[in-house]
Amino acid sequence: MVSTIEELTQDKHKQEDVATTRIEQMTSQVPSGTFLAAAAGCIGISAVLALSGRVKAANFVGQWVPTILILGLYNKLVKEHEPE
Repeated sequence: MVSTIEELTQDKHKQEDVATTRIEQMTSQVPSGTFLAAAAGCIGISAVLALSGRVKAANFVGQWVPTILILGLYNKLVKEHEPE
């Protein structure tokens, strides 16, 4: 059964979508600090909006932070696992 799982895993890697590969190549060129800076910027913008009374806009911008951080994590993983 172990060999069957290994074969399935290898088949999935062979079927990697060309578009995904291109996106990963492009995003791996973006420095990881960029995502952290963008997330921190969104936190700051959200705070300013909240302090100015625009609570709905502040919540909207504040919800970008986890998404940006997850994209940064994905970026870092792609960099770590790309072939040399």
